[in-house]
Amino acid sequence: MSAPLNWIQFIGAVELGLIYSLVVIGVYLSFRTLQFPDMTVDGSFPLGAAVAATLITAGVNPYAATLAATLAGAAAGMVTAWLATHLRMLNLLAGILTMTALYSVNLRIMGRPNIALLGEKTIFSGSLGQLPTYLSLGIITIAVSFGVYWFLSTRLGMAVRATGSNAKMGRAQGINDRRMITTGLSTANALVALGGALFAQVHGFADVTMGLGTIITGLAAVIMGEALFSTRTVFHAIIACMLGGILYFLIRAMALNVEGFQASDLNLVTAILVATAMLLPNLKSKVRKGRNS
Repeated sequence: MSAPLNWIQFIGAVELGLIYSLVVIGVYLSFRTLQFPDMTVDGSFPLGAAVAATLITAGVNPYAATLAATLAGAAAGMVTAWLATHLRMLNLLAGILTMTALYSVNLRIMGRPNIALLGEKTIFSGSLGQLPTYLSLGIITIAVSFGVYWFLSTRLGMAVRATGSNAKMGRAQGINDRRMITTGLSTANALVALGGALFAQVHGFADVTMGLGTIITGLAAVIMGEALFSTRTVFHAIIACMLGGILYFLIRAMALNVEGFQASDLNLVTAILVATAMLLPNLKSKVRKGRNS
């Protein structure tokens, strides 16, 4: 039997979903828009948390620390893009190498495996702190999502989309595909690092291992969002990513509320959710065929 979520569990799942919505949009940019399987995400998420936490504990303004974390994520994306475009590495291998290197980089930045932010001033302690955390996160996520939509609607953003759709055709139209891949991966990992910085400030800590499985979560939420919501336009796709991220964590919270499940079963629940998300597109197509027949 599954007990209903109480208010604290529901709000906690929504907050996690809003934070990871930024990760999901970043994964959407790399995997769907650029067709680039970027594993850097597992390293850039804790990178954002590490940079933000280190700067905040050093007395830096939390907004400046969050911006620095976002820029650090963009730099990580640039490294992956450089390995793939200039050294001609396989896309997957380039991301894995950057992700592996970021583990050591994050340890160097923090100086220890984890940093506590309890009692420190964060962006949720200032003007945003006057609102409930989930509303503050909602405002940030919606604002960033509209920013991504605006970017993808510009000439530069359309060039990035064209590179992902058909790089050869893009080059024939005079598009520098190397630059577009770098721009796309930098933007994607900047969003992921921003999610990591927000996670650290909401939950009060940064840990070097907190990025483990981030790419799996992001992909599952993207697939779930695409299967359940309309993705006819870029705007709809971004909204689907946001809703997919929130829905993923709500379902995970409900699954862990089932009698007999424990916190140690989290990886099992995640694996089941990912498998279910992978099956959703096929189930959706079968339902459509059944209606048309």
